Amino acid sequence: RIWGTVPLLILVFLSWPSMGLLYVLSELETPLVTVKCIGHQWYWEYEYTDFAVVSYNSYMVPEDELKLGEPRLLTVDKSMVLPFSVWCRILTTSFDVVHSWTVPAFGVKSDAVPGRLRESSVKVEMPGVFWGQCSEICGALHRFMPIRVEVVRAELFSKWLWILQSRVWEG
Repeated sequence: RIWGTVPLLILVFLSWPSMGLLYVLSELETPLVTVKCIGHQWYWEYEYTDFAVVSYNSYMVPEDELKLGEPRLLTVDKSMVLPFSVWCRILTTSFDVVHSWTVPAFGVKSDAVPGRLRESSVKVEMPGVFWGQCSEICGALHRFMPIRVEVVRAELFSKWLWILQSRVWEG
């Protein structure tokens, strides 16, 4: 009996400070932009709610509609847009089955589970285009859920968001 209790007490004693540290480190920086990524079969929905509720769907462009130089199975009709050098919160969830919002260049792989909200933080230090895909076997066509993230200057991001909001307000 003592052989089970003593190690348990040692583990609790060692883990108690770690839990407090993990809680404090979970969000060191306050994010300025929050994007909710909602997985659907077989597309992503992006929702920006910090300034006004703006959402849009991102579908893969079919192979016969690709322009010269666009990558097959990675090109989407509407990219996710983030400002660079700004902390951004990425919330992931799913509408139907388990998906995974994965962008390897950001070091982010966040499972999108129905009924759950997962949080990741990212701060991209250079502008550009970054690619990813759903990396969960979420159905027969899961490979057709590409992710394209455009990282732009903050001024361009706010201008893009303003244009998107004005389209929503117009109906």
